[in-house]
Amino acid sequence: MRYGLHHVSIPVRPDQFDAGRTFYSDAVGLEEIPAPKEFENGRVVWFRLGNRELHLFKESDANMAASERHLAIDVDDLDAVRQRLEEHEVEIEVADPIHNRPRFFVRDPFGNKLEFTQILGSYLE
Repeated sequence: MRYGLHHVSIPVRPDQFDAGRTFYSDAVGLEEIPAPKEFENGRVVWFRLGNRELHLFKESDANMAASERHLAIDVDDLDAVRQRLEEHEVEIEVADPIHNRPRFFVRDPFGNKLEFTQILGSYLE
């Protein structure tokens, strides 16, 4: 049996939904993709994340706590991603270094923590 990650879903308060869409499309640079017709009521927005997906969904009591839980996004050019985020005035959080895994964190407009990393080789080397 094969298991694989298909998507990550992030809850967003309804009043922050447009900010979420703008953050993930403009600041992060993800491509918005059509959600299934069953969700055409405007309560979700989906993005392509490599060969996976990231879903934002409206939830009135979305957790706003500053938690350490996060999703990690592997990118080909970490410096370019950092520059893009800085151009959109997104605050960069320094991360503890991991060998062959340069990385940093940001928070989306509703407090979810995102790690951006570039896999350069094994961290065991």
